[in-house]
Amino acid sequence: MEFQEQHRGRGERWRMRRAVNLLVFQLLFLRQSEAQIRYSIPEELRTGSLVGNVAQDLGLDLKRLRSGGARIVTGENIQYTELKADKGTLVVNERIDREQLCGDMTPCSFTFEILLEKPMELHPVTIEVLDVNDNAPTFQNTHLEFEISESATLGSRFVLESADDADVGPNGLQNYILTPNDNFVLKQHVNRDGSKYAEMVLQKPLDREQQPHLSLKLLAVDGGNPQKSGTVNINVKILDANDNAPVFNQSVYKATVIENAPKGTYVVAVNASDIDSGSYGHVTYSFSKSKAGIIDMFDIDETTGKIYVTKEIDFEKDKKIEFRVEAKDQGGLTDSSKVEIEVIDVNDNAPVINVMSFTSPVSEDSPAGTTIGIINVKDLDSGENGQVRCTIEAGVPFKIKFNVRNYYALITDAALDRESLSECNITVVASDSGSPPLSTKKTFNLKVSDVNDNAPVFPRKFYTALIAENNSPGVSLLSVNAKDPDENQNARVSYILQECEIGGSPVSEYVSVNAETGVVLSVRSFDYEQIKELVFTVKAQDGGSPPLSSNVTVKMMIQDQNDNPPQVLYPVQTGGSVVAEMVPRSADVGYLVTKVVAVDVDSGQNAWLSYKLQKVTDRALFEVGSQNGEIRTIRQVSDKDAVKQRLSVIVEDNGQPSRSATVIVNVAVADSFPEVLSEFSDFPHDKEYNDNLTFYLVLALAVVSFLFITCLVVIISVKIYRWRQSRILYHSNLPVIPYYPPRYSDTLGTTGTLQHVYNYEVCRTTDSRKSDCKFGRAGSQNVLIMDPSCSGTMQRMQSEKSILDEPDSPLEVS
Repeated sequence: MEFQEQHRGRGERWRMRRAVNLLVFQLLFLRQSEAQIRYSIPEELRTGSLVGNVAQDLGLDLKRLRSGGARIVTGENIQYTELKADKGTLVVNERIDREQLCGDMTPCSFTFEILLEKPMELHPVTIEVLDVNDNAPTFQNTHLEFEISESATLGSRFVLESADDADVGPNGLQNYILTPNDNFVLKQHVNRDGSKYAEMVLQKPLDREQQPHLSLKLLAVDGGNPQKSGTVNINVKILDANDNAPVFNQSVYKATVIENAPKGTYVVAVNASDIDSGSYGHVTYSFSKSKAGIIDMFDIDETTGKIYVTKEIDFEKDKKIEFRVEAKDQGGLTDSSKVEIEVIDVNDNAPVINVMSFTSPVSEDSPAGTTIGIINVKDLDSGENGQVRCTIEAGVPFKIKFNVRNYYALITDAALDRESLSECNITVVASDSGSPPLSTKKTFNLKVSDVNDNAPVFPRKFYTALIAENNSPGVSLLSVNAKDPDENQNARVSYILQECEIGGSPVSEYVSVNAETGVVLSVRSFDYEQIKELVFTVKAQDGGSPPLSSNVTVKMMIQDQNDNPPQVLYPVQTGGSVVAEMVPRSADVGYLVTKVVAVDVDSGQNAWLSYKLQKVTDRALFEVGSQNGEIRTIRQVSDKDAVKQRLSVIVEDNGQPSRSATVIVNVAVADSFPEVLSEFSDFPHDKEYNDNLTFYLVLALAVVSFLFITCLVVIISVKIYRWRQSRILYHSNLPVIPYYPPRYSDTLGTTGTLQHVYNYEVCRTTDSRKSDCKFGRAGSQNVLIMDPSCSGTMQRMQSEKSILDEPDSPLEVS
């Protein structure tokens, strides 16, 4: 209770002295004259305690604080103070613990800003937190154990554990007190960082036989009022006969270590020697009693004295580390030495960007130089690693301007145009000067506030889509989409199908367009065999006044489906006649009987055709080519084979599912026409033509005989003519010029003619009773077509004949 009363009294005295400690600095910020104020308060003040009257100290009236929306902005998670805008006072908002806020760093302060708007003003405020004696010195251990030989020399030093006091200044650790005894006195030392440590110095020889143990107490006291203290018990065990203590070769070992050095990194090696022999000369190394947490960062090899890193070291917490090491022999004698380790800062902290204020959207008529936001940038590193530079990524009409104390203003660099920049991301990059440099990015999304000066724009110059034929009417074909950079009604897009004709019909008979969504729908079913593509135009029109529009071309490709079966072109299937292919009984293996010719009006693989036999009179005699439709014999024709052969060939396409057609091929296995006629006369529908068949056969035979006799006469006439000419030349005195007829060649000195083949075809029709002679290409087939309506009439006959003449008179007749 007494301490609390004194604590409150100190707080009242500090509040009375606030006017004395007030410091006012005039700074330039955002084109306004603004002030920086500083207050000093003790820690542990109650919530609501008065810090200062900011309205009076800044020269602002309460009306300005309320109209400007005065508020505190800080980049920290905890807001220790609160601004009472209605009174213009600054009060404590959270309990302030100086040890938690700053540790052992002095002076301890924190800074925040008071932000006012309309116009924008920023007033930095610094609060210095003064220490009060609220922490007593503490030792890490409650007991300290020492083993000291009775032969320890006078003046031997034994380092004691250091006490830790979280307070600073007069309230921190001030003195060590050792309980009175005859053998030891206390000697205190101060490190460079101001911390104190104590050593016990032997001033009177020990006698183990008289006193084998000593129990002492070490008292650590601070300088506060009232004074606080901490105690540790010291137990000294006196060992027998070891009269030489280890001695370090250096009183201070200095080393450096890089921040965040990995575990196991070598730091420094300490070395002590003991002139004793045997076990008393064997030295082991260990850490002396040090502050809590120090020895957790390092490990020492007790045999070699090498010190290694065991925990990551943070430069921002420990810039320089000091501790003591102890060398101890087997007799219990020790020596100590100090190790000073300087931590080298590395750039391991990226800058932190805190947003103080940001305005969005911004009117597009805002002039250049308009402030749209304020940011604060901090970097926890030191030196060049903590020097921060802020930039804005290129491509936006904004720039960043440094103001004061790591505060930056985002301002416009040019006049804004919503049509060219309706919304943008402003990326602020804060980079430090470390090596390698670290950076932080903060992106601000800024919107610019619109007239209907932009027409809808399609993302493509034209659209292409595929649709399978035989589609259902009303199916969705594709969707066109246009964007309008304007806003609201000016950006509302409607889609219209432009009038045009496709194949003489309006395009609206084929497709339609949804005015709201731009979805193109089919109006009817498409047939690939009739129309293969549709090309039309869609107009996108916005809702502005007057409306603006743009067009896009749409191309619809109709995809083929397997909706047409194959069509057989040959042999022709008619209801009035029967076509029969003749095969001589002397035909060999592979003899070409005929070829089935078929087409498919579909395209692609839907038009790929394959052929196979479905039904056949003698399956062992014929086969059909699966790709070319050729019907050939697969064995030698014999006399036992039936004259009448009926083959059913199926033609199938490659579609999914496949479609097919069937053709009947009649084959006559015979060497003469009468044999064929007699065999095929059993067709019921051929009986009415039997009377005329003989007439046509006799007529055909007469024509053939006539042509043959004519050829013989011509050949004989030519031979006589050439003989007479040769005789005339032979009896004349004119020089002989050899004559070589066409197709005459001289091979190896022997002249002759090449074999040449002429074909003739005799055709007769039932109605006209006329005969036609047709000269064609060489062939090897004889085809007989029997017309059931006129029995005994021969429709077509092919024959071939080859005549080899003498070498000196080549002549071919057909």
